[in-house]
Amino acid sequence: MYKQLADALKKIIGAQPLNEERKTVLHPLVDYVQQKASSGADINLNFICTHNSRRSHLAQVWAQAASAYFRVPNVYCYSGGTEETALFPEVAETLTGQGFNIFKIAETHNSVYAIKYSANALPIIGFSKKYDSPFNPVSAFAAIMTCSQADGSCPFIAGAERRIPITFEDPKISDGTPEQSQVYAARSFQIAQEMCYVFSMIKS
Repeated sequence: MYKQLADALKKIIGAQPLNEERKTVLHPLVDYVQQKASSGADINLNFICTHNSRRSHLAQVWAQAASAYFRVPNVYCYSGGTEETALFPEVAETLTGQGFNIFKIAETHNSVYAIKYSANALPIIGFSKKYDSPFNPVSAFAAIMTCSQADGSCPFIAGAERRIPITFEDPKISDGTPEQSQVYAARSFQIAQEMCYVFSMIKS
């Protein structure tokens, strides 16, 4: 893992502990991952938000990095939306500032990014897509709903073994304001902390 990212994760893990309310929200995901890990099965996680542009990408990327940091094997993280838009550039800039190595593979209206947490690891491919895109798993996965709008508008996710709501406030509220970078960094930190909590709870 890149040193800057590993150092960032150490600070995130050492931050003020999560409150009990958020731990309760996260425990269904802990239970799902633990069940899969105990049986030696692949752990497929699809993080879903309305536009697949901000929160779902942050959750996908941090979950993949946290699983590597805590050495939980066979974890494969995906993301999708109820509609396709584009990965918001501030997300890539925020993650870069927190230690990821990110570069564009394709420059289009829906640009494709390679997001690396380690020099020798496969990159996470970041672009906006619907949750049922062929790029994502079609069965044996958990659908993690990262916004209340997607959770409410998609009562059924085909192929999902578990549906787990873990919602976050949308950093989009800060777009175009002087606080934008700060808000995105704070939301990324929160999501990172919660994904670290999940994977720190997994027993081999």
